[in-house]
Amino acid sequence: MADDTNAHESANRARNETDTTLHFTAEFAAQLAALEGGVTAEELEAIAALPSGSALLIVRRGPNNGARFLLDSDSTIAGRHPEADIFLDDVTVSRRHASFTRRANAFEVTDLGSLNGTYFDGVRVDRALLSDGAEVQVGKFRLTFYPSRLDVVTAPGE
Repeated sequence: MADDTNAHESANRARNETDTTLHFTAEFAAQLAALEGGVTAEELEAIAALPSGSALLIVRRGPNNGARFLLDSDSTIAGRHPEADIFLDDVTVSRRHASFTRRANAFEVTDLGSLNGTYFDGVRVDRALLSDGAEVQVGKFRLTFYPSRLDVVTAPGE
């Protein structure tokens, strides 16, 4: 019986000592990061279809949970005003609350002097460069930012 136990322990040790190295593409890593953020298959498909220079904001918390907003122009205004590009109908949102500005293939958010502020990954900001999977809070709304996968893959340093 002791010999069987020793043989079993030796086999387990050998199994645990096996090294495996895997290499993944930047595109795979970007898709995995999106999946870890709780993205549905339908949302992942919409993100994958984004052309270069565009992005998607998905409401994760707030009155229109699940709503998607396409960022495909040089400037997009979010606010409570009915004529805002992104209409967020809640008293915690200012009429002209925040602006999403395209800079080449990147986007930044700028607070437009709102009463309740604009938050980037939980920190109140006047302006911030958005990164893949970043959370932007406008009033009660928490939106997750997803740039085109083409821009994530071809970003400098990748």
